[in-house]
Amino acid sequence: MCASITSTSITNRELWQNALVQIELGASQASFRTWFRNTDIVNRNGSVVYVAVPSKIVKEWLMEKHHKLILKALRGLDNSIRTVEYTVHRSATPVAEKRPARPEPMENASFDLGSLYIDKRDNLNPRYTFDTFVVGPFNQLAHAAARAVIERPGLAYNPLFVYGSTGRGKTHLIQAVGNYFKKMHATKKVLYVTSERFAVDYINSVRAGKANNFKDQYRQYDVLIMDDVQFIANTEKTQEELFHLFNAMHDNNKQIVFSSDKHPMTLPGFEDRLKGRFTAGMIAEIPEPDVESRTAIIRAKLENHGFSLPEDIIQYIAENVRGNIRELEGILNMIVCKSQLKGKGITHTDVRVLIKHNIKPNKGVSVDEVVRRISQYYEIPEKSIYEKTRRKEVVKPRQIIMYILREEFSISYPSIGEKLGGRDHTTVIHSCEKIKEELKSNPSLEQEIDHVRTLIHT
Repeated sequence: MCASITSTSITNRELWQNALVQIELGASQASFRTWFRNTDIVNRNGSVVYVAVPSKIVKEWLMEKHHKLILKALRGLDNSIRTVEYTVHRSATPVAEKRPARPEPMENASFDLGSLYIDKRDNLNPRYTFDTFVVGPFNQLAHAAARAVIERPGLAYNPLFVYGSTGRGKTHLIQAVGNYFKKMHATKKVLYVTSERFAVDYINSVRAGKANNFKDQYRQYDVLIMDDVQFIANTEKTQEELFHLFNAMHDNNKQIVFSSDKHPMTLPGFEDRLKGRFTAGMIAEIPEPDVESRTAIIRAKLENHGFSLPEDIIQYIAENVRGNIRELEGILNMIVCKSQLKGKGITHTDVRVLIKHNIKPNKGVSVDEVVRRISQYYEIPEKSIYEKTRRKEVVKPRQIIMYILREEFSISYPSIGEKLGGRDHTTVIHSCEKIKEELKSNPSLEQEIDHVRTLIHT
């Protein structure tokens, strides 16, 4: 661990350079190169450090995704640092590497995500509204349930329990409920809180001998929205307090909304009586968005933030970034950053490379499954891929299979050769290089491989 360095013994530039060494260890190479280039410390004011960033996109991303990592790295070097603030400073000196001055970004590349402006009284983010929530076949039920709640609060579905894997839009939807009440019913008190924050508040109140104050504080609200309830698993006292709070609010027709990563009945570490309360109202799942929904989400986010992409690139992103809306947002942010750095439009190749290096492939697909799906695509017998035949209609699909296994799943050349009929690894290398070269001048092959990728990851 680095020794602590006082603010008087190091310049701002040196402090940030040393911090970047620690930050790089905690972030992926792609993330570090994308988000920490052209950043620097521009000022210190006591315990507050001001970090200059090149755009609002970078500011939002660092605040949301890397703030804890940045603060930890800086405090490891100077334990007097308590806060990090981010400021857009387009002339910030590049720190990670020396480069020529960055060209001015296109007007189309602003993609301003907007300031967060979270109201500390209710913890609601004003960006999360029904107007900005994209509805598709995958989330129609959850959206309809949320709309029913705002029409008949405390009566229609109480509680509303929304569940699904991370990055599916649960937080957006449940906060949209809160923001609606805040806007349309000024007299109603609304609170959005994570279950972790709820647990910390409860523990702190008990330690301070103010447990009754805690009860009164939470029971004053007309709408309580609790996110990620799974994080209070195996916390007996916190669950007991939530149980009593639930009863008090429910008996008074006050609306309660929960979210979780699992169906309430399958949540481990929860008492049956609390699970029973969770299932007393409406349970709505948000599953993985389909391609149509992902396309709609991409278009909506681009339109809302004044950035455009060609239709074929939008379709490619929708087909190749599956399951997680946050990953879609992350890829769009990186596309804009790359566009700003280049000072011109983004290409299909740029997008493909970004997705390849930043989205994990579906590791659950076996080699046999890859062979099966690609054989079906090219309408050839699956067994012919493993044979020693050099027929033209078999050679090309086999080479594509080798290329996909290497590029998408990072399987070693010898392993690919062994799995595909015991071929020498040099044959696999030659096949992969041949496909790479042909992709440079053959758009139809590029389109075929895009279709194959979609088949494999569907």
